[in-house]
Amino acid sequence: MTKKRRMFDIDLPEDAGIAPTETFPAGKVSEPPARRGPMATAISETADATRERQEIEALIRSENDALAHEHVRLKRLGLVVELVPLDHVEMTKLVRDRKKGQDFELAELKASIAELGLSNPIRLEARADGRFELIQGYRRLSAYRELLAETGDTDRFGQIPAAVTQPGEDLEALYRKMVDENLVRKDISFAEMAMLALDYAADPGTAVTDPDKAVAVLFKSAGYQKRSYIRTFMTVVDRLGSDLEYPQDIPRSLGLALARRLDEVDGLVPLIRAELKGWENRSVADELSVLRRFAGEVEEGVGSAAAPSPAPRSDKPAKAKTSFQFDRKEGRGKCVAAVGKLEVQLDRDFTTIDRRRLEQAVRLMLDQLDG
Repeated sequence: MTKKRRMFDIDLPEDAGIAPTETFPAGKVSEPPARRGPMATAISETADATRERQEIEALIRSENDALAHEHVRLKRLGLVVELVPLDHVEMTKLVRDRKKGQDFELAELKASIAELGLSNPIRLEARADGRFELIQGYRRLSAYRELLAETGDTDRFGQIPAAVTQPGEDLEALYRKMVDENLVRKDISFAEMAMLALDYAADPGTAVTDPDKAVAVLFKSAGYQKRSYIRTFMTVVDRLGSDLEYPQDIPRSLGLALARRLDEVDGLVPLIRAELKGWENRSVADELSVLRRFAGEVEEGVGSAAAPSPAPRSDKPAKAKTSFQFDRKEGRGKCVAAVGKLEVQLDRDFTTIDRRRLEQAVRLMLDQLDG
């Protein structure tokens, strides 16, 4: 008889030593990155370096373009100094505000330039033909030309530092620049300013034909009183300018007095011309002496019967005065002489001088004046 095998159900726990089956998401399994070869690394580094160099070069080009544009802008404004050959500079566009003739103070300017160089460049305007018109710096240009002629040193004096502007400014603006420079330096005389106003009004290139209006245009920066003096001096230089060798040395008081006399006394101009005519090699003092006599500032001298009688003198002291400028190592000084007064104006502290030395110097000066 066959025995039946009995079957038993055995429940095994899930964590009974059997590791669970690990599952993976569908898709590719990531692999570790492949190692780059030395050639690929070199190519990549070269590309990075090239790209960086191109970026730097682009930045440099941008900065150079900006600097070039700024240089052009400053040059058009005349703010860039360059060396210009002397023989390329012309003086035909503007009538100069300086009387032609010997400049006794030019020697000091030449000595300064020869020793220290030119500290203040001249101003020029470029022309279409490659040459230049002088706007400011007549005396500086004259000094360079004389130094070149005297020394022959073309390396030092063949070219002059200049700020060059491009054409475009009207004639009035160019005249104003020339005038204002000298007004600021205070080294231009009333007679020279009066002559410039007359020449400006006579220039066909300007819109002003009235000399009085020319004063208002040219000397707009000056005060009312100074413009009034310039207009008064125009009477003197208009009637006597061609007969005077030293109009720039006429003091203000003498010029005003002479202008009044020219208006008051008929026939005075021919008398002054007759006395100055043919008088060669006369000095500044000689010419001023004649003008003072005709202006009634001094008593008539011997042989001056042709001059009109001076105005009657009162018992009060005369108010006439004499003034002149002189140059010292401290700079330009001024001396004013009047009745009972002698004044010296100079950029120097005279209080630092010993009183006895100062007193002795004054005594010696007065003794020399007494002869």
